[in-house]
Amino acid sequence: MLTQEELTRFHEHGFLVVKQLASPTDVKQMLRVTLDGLANEIAPLEYEADLRYPGAPTSKQAPGGRTIRRLKQAFSRDFVFTEWMVRPEVLGRIKQIVGDQVICPLAHHNCIMTKHPDYSSATGWHQDVRYWSFTRPELVNAWIALGEETVANGCLKVIPGSHKLALEPWQLDDQLFFRQDEPRNEPWLKQAVSVPLSAGDVLFFHARTLHSAGRNTTTLTKHSVVFTFRPADNPPVPGSRSAALPELLLTP
Repeated sequence: MLTQEELTRFHEHGFLVVKQLASPTDVKQMLRVTLDGLANEIAPLEYEADLRYPGAPTSKQAPGGRTIRRLKQAFSRDFVFTEWMVRPEVLGRIKQIVGDQVICPLAHHNCIMTKHPDYSSATGWHQDVRYWSFTRPELVNAWIALGEETVANGCLKVIPGSHKLALEPWQLDDQLFFRQDEPRNEPWLKQAVSVPLSAGDVLFFHARTLHSAGRNTTTLTKHSVVFTFRPADNPPVPGSRSAALPELLLTP
């Protein structure tokens, strides 16, 4: 369980790291699934060239064009992911954050993120809820590190307290990224912190917490798994992309 201090810190800052919440055995199995999916390009997946974020190949025909950004639908790739999220030490912490009835949407995240050398892209500052349609923007993400995550290989950066920020249209660009060229955003950007992780560490962060990630400047690929959770009284908007796939009820 989270201590009261940890829970208060999460609600105040919008993120929290729990060390070694995935065991070495979990990490080994998740990494095995990841490397198999990458080597065999097991769909569904997303290529860096699909999004064309800064640093990504311009097309699938360009050098590095088949660099995979994420393996989608992690839940269906191996039972290890479901087994991990329903463990008392994991689910208990999620319940403390979102409430007693926990649901895992499969339409968002539910993926294995990979950040390759050379052709990895940088991701601008954003809130995940900019893409999502739920009754309320109250969801939490769990980011599992499958190896060392550092500034050099593109670990996540977050802006503490930004989950409380009601963003205005002028703060965002056409793709709904938090504008770094807007002087009025600068006070928030100055508060940004990097979140280095070790294999097995889990970063919980609110879906409204502004976060970004740089490119991988090392020689080794970085691998991470990410899932999203919501309370039962915060359903997706009918007919939206958020309601396009089934969801997992993790508690009675």
